[in-house]
Amino acid sequence: MVLIEMKALTDLTDYFIICSADSDRGVRTIVDNIEKKLREMGEKPLGIEGYAESRWVLIDALDVVVHVFYEPVRRFYDIEGLWIDAPRLPLPFEEEPYKEQPAELEEEYA
Repeated sequence: MVLIEMKALTDLTDYFIICSADSDRGVRTIVDNIEKKLREMGEKPLGIEGYAESRWVLIDALDVVVHVFYEPVRRFYDIEGLWIDAPRLPLPFEEEPYKEQPAELEEEYA
């Protein structure tokens, strides 16, 4: 999971959250839980796109746009790479922002 600050780069949103799951069911579970949490907070997403296919689901919550990917689709589209100049922010449960794993680690766990 990565949190990217978009304020200085676009007027569309302030933040992107990018996360992924290993299956379409996992993608739907993440999306369902985000939508549930937003409703508990008294918020409603402006829109949810891609839920039926569950390969790349976009949740527009105005100030935050959440991208939930099926992992191979996330690697293919490389949203993090497209917005490489945007600052990565630490998530509340992290000490440092997300960093790409060295290629040798990816190969070791493939």
